[in-house]
Amino acid sequence: MSLFLSAMPVLALAVCFYAALCAASPFGTCHRCRGFGFRVKRGRRGRLTRGRHCRRCRGFGRRVRVGRHLYNAVSRLHREATTR
Repeated sequence: MSLFLSAMPVLALAVCFYAALCAASPFGTCHRCRGFGFRVKRGRRGRLTRGRHCRRCRGFGRRVRVGRHLYNAVSRLHREATTR
């Protein structure tokens, strides 16, 4: 129990840091294409060639962070619930 209480300030600080990161930079690099927007492949001779567009980020190389996605969903829910 005391280990949990001693870890709470660190956890709260990490959550605040991630919230600030999501507010300042809502988009991160795509994990599948590593920010290129396409898959890097090797040709027959070993040269790097451009592959197809990344389906996950639709070729932009950027994706919405999880925290920002949650914030957008909650704010959309609040906005739709309060308007007539």
